[in-house]
Amino acid sequence: MKLMLKTAATLSAAIASTIAFAQTKWDMPTGYAIGSFQTQNVQQFANDVDKATGGKLKITLHANGSLFKANEIKRAVQTGQTQAGEFIVSGAANENAIFGVDSIPFLATSYDEAKKLHAAAKPTIEKILAQQGMKVLFTSPWPGQSLYSLKPVASAKDLAGTKMRAYNPATSRIAVLLKAQPTTIQLAELGQALATGTVENFLTSSASGVENKLFEQVKNLYTVNAWLPKNLIVVNQKAFDALDKATQDAVVKAGADAEARGWATSQQKDDEFLKELVAKGMKVSPPSAELKKELQAIGETMTQEWLKSTGAEGQAIISAYRK
Repeated sequence: MKLMLKTAATLSAAIASTIAFAQTKWDMPTGYAIGSFQTQNVQQFANDVDKATGGKLKITLHANGSLFKANEIKRAVQTGQTQAGEFIVSGAANENAIFGVDSIPFLATSYDEAKKLHAAAKPTIEKILAQQGMKVLFTSPWPGQSLYSLKPVASAKDLAGTKMRAYNPATSRIAVLLKAQPTTIQLAELGQALATGTVENFLTSSASGVENKLFEQVKNLYTVNAWLPKNLIVVNQKAFDALDKATQDAVVKAGADAEARGWATSQQKDDEFLKELVAKGMKVSPPSAELKKELQAIGETMTQEWLKSTGAEGQAIISAYRK
C-alpha cells in the first residue's frame, strides 16, 4: 500500500510538472496607457490567445512603458529580452528609412488611403523585420495626426522658434522645416513637458488628446490630418517558432482579428475623440488655407527626401500605392 501511495504521489508530481512545463509565458511591453484603445486592443489579443490555447500560452501586457520605454521595445524584442511588444513603425525610421513610410506628411490622409499604403509597404517591412529575427503579429493605426498648440496658429511663421515635440525622424524633420526646435518627448511624458514649458506644440492624434487629457493644458487643435501612424505588434521569431503548430495558428488568428478590430476601432474613435475634445473646452478647427498650403509643401519636400533615402525599394512602395 505504501509503495502504491508513493508511486501515485510520484506520478501526480510528474503530471503537475509536465502541465507547468507545457505552459508558455510571454511578456508584451507597450508604451501606451492602460486606457488607450490601442492597449485595450492588445489586451484583447492576449485574452483571445489565452482562450484559444486553453491557457497554454499566457501573454502578460506591460503598459505605459513600465517594462521598457516605448523607444526601447523594438530592440528588446529583437534581442530576446522580451518575447513580444508593440512599437510605432515610424519610430524605427532612423535605422531604416523604409519604416518612415507612413509618417510622410500628406501622402495618405484618410483610413482608406492609409490601408492602401499599408498594403503596399507591408511585404518590405515584414522582410526587414524577419531579417532582424521578428515576426509581425498585427498592425493597428492611430487617427490622423492633428496639430496641437498652446497658442493659436494661423501660418507657419507662428510656429517658427517654438519648441515642437518630436517622437520620430519625420516629426523632427517637420519641426526643422517649420523653423521650430524639435524636442524628443515620449507620449507618456508629454503632460509634464507641457507643464514645464519644454514643449509648446506637437502633432498627435485625437486619441492621444483624450487619453492623455491634453485638453487640460492645450486649447488649440488644428485637424491637419497629416498622416495616420501605425503601431506594429511583433514577436521574437525564435519565441514564435518554439510554439507548437496549434498554438502558432491560434496566435496568427488572434492577430488577424486584432488587426481588423484595431482599424475599425480607430476610425470609430476618431470622431468620438474630436467631439470629446470640443466638449472639454478645446477649440478644434481646420487649418487656415495658408497653413495648409505651407504644410503640403513640406509634405512634398519630405516625400522626395524619403524616396531619395530609400531608393528602388521606396519607389516600388510609392508606385504600388499610387497605382
